[in-house]
Amino acid sequence: MHWDVKTVKPLPEYRLYVEIEDGRRGIFDMKPYLERGVFRELKDERYFRRVGILHGAVTWPHEQDIAPETLLAEMTPVQEAPLSR
Repeated sequence: MHWDVKTVKPLPEYRLYVEIEDGRRGIFDMKPYLERGVFRELKDERYFRRVGILHGAVTWPHEQDIAPETLLAEMTPVQEAPLSR
């Protein structure tokens, strides 16, 4: 699909760099979600860095995920991939 994530990289301060199949790139800030339900587990930075892609969606091992609509609506567009630490 045109909104499928093809790349996700964890960044400092609970942010994610994402690339979408249609060429869009952006930074998604997870901080606003860290006090909500299943996302609390992501406050553990080691666990947060275990982010991956399943069926085109940003996910973590314990089934946390970000809805594609939310990701696209809230990510800040960027031109290039940032250097990760």
